[in-house]
Amino acid sequence: MKYTLAVLVENRPGVLTHISGLISRRAFNIESITAGSTEVPDITRITLVVDAENEDELEQVVNQLSKLVDVIKIVDLTKVDSINRDLALIKVRALPEHRSDIVDIVDIFRAKIVDVHPETMVIELTGEEDKIDALCQVLKDHGIIEIVRTGKIALSRSSEPARKA
Repeated sequence: MKYTLAVLVENRPGVLTHISGLISRRAFNIESITAGSTEVPDITRITLVVDAENEDELEQVVNQLSKLVDVIKIVDLTKVDSINRDLALIKVRALPEHRSDIVDIVDIFRAKIVDVHPETMVIELTGEEDKIDALCQVLKDHGIIEIVRTGKIALSRSSEPARKA
């Protein structure tokens, strides 16, 4: 099962490397990892999606991460009501005779066209993983040239920030 963890860490060089190394040494697969600044300048938030067989395995990951000096707090967002998003940029073949079809698809998915060249378009879509997968499936017939995705970010719907949870 996939579990989503919000890991608050000290904003220092090498912290992301320590975290990803620890997880890979324990033979867990990282499905997605994103990191970015928070409302507190010296804290970085890492969103991890890990694949674990069960909650006991997940607890092993959390316990090992908790031992790292730079880790401030770990919140399992899998168990709480949260908002999950992924960002994708998709470059598709878009010859003039097919552009209107692609524009219609983009509108249906509430995506945006962010770049147009004589033979290609770049589409931006933010949403849950399934939504992005569905758009990619529909665009396959038009010829996907390249896809880049950010990985999942997640935020609890609670009124309390993760550092106080």
